[in-house]
Amino acid sequence: MAADASADSGGGEFAFVGGRVCLDFAATLGRRHTDPVEGLPDTAALARWFAAAGLLAPEAGLPRVGSAELARARALREALYRLVRAATEGSSYARADVAALNRAAARPDLVPQLAFAAGAPGVRWQQRDEAVAALATVARDGVLLLGGPDLARVKECGHPACSLLFVDDSQARRRRWCSMERCGNLAKVAGYRARVRQGARAAVPSRPDGPADSAASAVPGARAAAG
Repeated sequence: MAADASADSGGGEFAFVGGRVCLDFAATLGRRHTDPVEGLPDTAALARWFAAAGLLAPEAGLPRVGSAELARARALREALYRLVRAATEGSSYARADVAALNRAAARPDLVPQLAFAAGAPGVRWQQRDEAVAALATVARDGVLLLGGPDLARVKECGHPACSLLFVDDSQARRRRWCSMERCGNLAKVAGYRARVRQGARAAVPSRPDGPADSAASAVPGARAAAG
């Protein structure tokens, strides 16, 4: 139901690197550990996220989103984030967060309908109240993640300024970054610059040892005599 996860190199409005629509939704609040960035500042942004996440048919246009839906969306996002973080840290789930997730998941979901575009069959997701249904789809994905085997693969990006969560689908489970195009490249550049600075410091010639050495070197044969 969600769009394919793809790296957002900074040119896009939203990041879709989590591998699950619920994690991509949690990512709409970025840089949680440093300087939080709100990706859903208004109702129009939430409508755009629904479309960008692939939860709505492209030809359907943006859904109507009111202030109540925006408030519910942010509350669901934070409950999702806290639950996933609790799971990755081995902590207990807050009952209020579990109740909020289950409540959102219990609402009518988006309904798949067979549609044809240019003669080719495809799937169109429909519901009378699209915003509420799209949130229900996100919530149900969160339920399935938290209650399924993929939960053991969830990690947080290793970049200190990034708080994005993702499913590590690599065979060796050694993925460190939300994506190479985002934080992976930033880390590589930072590492390269640190090595350059280290090399520059190592190349600087050392200063004379001190006044005693300077005085000894001013007297011919002083070092030889001392030896």
